[in-house]
Amino acid sequence: MAHNYILQVTTGSEYDIKKHHIVPVNSHKAVSIDTEHISVDVNVRIQNYRGLPKNSPSTSPYFSIPSHAKNGDQYSIAFRFTPKTTINANDLVFGNDFDHPIRDRLPPGFSTAFKIVKWVVDPGLDGDVYADQPYLYGPAASSMNILNVGAEEAEVEGNAGLVFEEGGDEKGLEARKDNNIPASESARKKHFLNEEKRKDWSFEAGTSYGCDFYNPYLDFNDFALRLPGFTLPIMKYWDGQGLRYVLKNRKTNTVLFVVLFTLYLKEDVDEHGNVKEGVEGGVPFKGIAKGFEDAEDAKDEKVDAQKPVQATGDDDVD
Repeated sequence: MAHNYILQVTTGSEYDIKKHHIVPVNSHKAVSIDTEHISVDVNVRIQNYRGLPKNSPSTSPYFSIPSHAKNGDQYSIAFRFTPKTTINANDLVFGNDFDHPIRDRLPPGFSTAFKIVKWVVDPGLDGDVYADQPYLYGPAASSMNILNVGAEEAEVEGNAGLVFEEGGDEKGLEARKDNNIPASESARKKHFLNEEKRKDWSFEAGTSYGCDFYNPYLDFNDFALRLPGFTLPIMKYWDGQGLRYVLKNRKTNTVLFVVLFTLYLKEDVDEHGNVKEGVEGGVPFKGIAKGFEDAEDAKDEKVDAQKPVQATGDDDVD
């Protein structure tokens, strides 16, 4: 079924996809977002990418960086953000949430898969997948693979876009030291799994932070989650909703920015890579719940959903 679909990545300051910018995947060019709450630059990289915009690079120099090549990383959401108000580290969260329930679509063995995800990806991940609006968030301070205070970019070969190393600029390193934040990635993540230590630190207004979230487990070509000893074919249980990553202030319930991965039927995308007028993303929630096994059945049962942005190339990228 996965071969019938094509992926598009968008980003914006709110959930409404009609107000998003299309992300030029694997391009060095970042998408910029500026709101009353935050300024953000976003890069998304996907290994062996075959999605929109058409003629996107299939890979990025990012994946040739020795640490990522060794780890076999399959995707990266890298961003530089500057909060406009100070946010306590216990309140800033990053993760996935959904508009509609997924409890009836959870596969057998989900609890096992979730335990593996917490073990190998994010021990701080928590939420409620059985809620009417399910969510799984982790504290950004412990969830990010890389956290650079001051957003000092790393020097790498090739035009890879935003690349950060654990640490910070001169002022950022001093701030980390003053707050007893460990220097290494793994120690910093473990440090911020402690709630009291999160409460003792804040993301300061006017300071820039470089973050990178990546792993080798999510395959965007076969749409499968491949964990150690466990593989989940996402398409088999997919309900049509896009995969949404969100950075938010949970204390105020303020969405800061989102990155949305949306699937479209290939026949609903024209030869120029534009999503055809009136086409909805994904397949219907009622339809997929009936157990459709091919794209034709799903297409015949479409229901109303958010109308996606149109893919128009670089003009849609700030």
